[in-house]
Amino acid sequence: MANICQRCHARPATVHLTDIVNKKKRELHLCEECAREQQLIPEGPGTSLNLQALVSLIMGQPTPEVDPGALICPTCGLQYAVFRAEGRFGCPDDYDAFRSVLEPLLERIHRGTQHTGKFPRHEARRQKLLAETEALRGELAAAVAAERYEEAARLRDRIRQKEGADES
Repeated sequence: MANICQRCHARPATVHLTDIVNKKKRELHLCEECAREQQLIPEGPGTSLNLQALVSLIMGQPTPEVDPGALICPTCGLQYAVFRAEGRFGCPDDYDAFRSVLEPLLERIHRGTQHTGKFPRHEARRQKLLAETEALRGELAAAVAAERYEEAARLRDRIRQKEGADES
């Protein structure tokens, strides 16, 4: 016997979801149309799951209904549809205006929404040297406060050595 869609109770279920929480198995059977309405599979050719909508549905949370066509940047007036067609933003505020649509896209493409980035190796060495110098300055201040003047002189010399390396 074919499963019937648990949402509309009319069409045969072609999308089958299984969830296991606390060793309890839950199954959800939907027809393709209901799965598209829940945004579990995209419109158009090819099928892939919208995991964010899937998790929301399984957890019983409502899926946020965002109409991308209604999104307009208040600063430059760019409509989301125009951005999709041209592939270019009109101003930096577009990131905030289209955040609700861009974040899931960026999460899917980059596996995150926080830019970690890279910087040149020489910059990494310089940042490390600055951090070490600051730590030594803290140790120097503590040594002077504790009247450990020999240690303070040694730390002062190390700071000068590091500052000399930073200039070269």
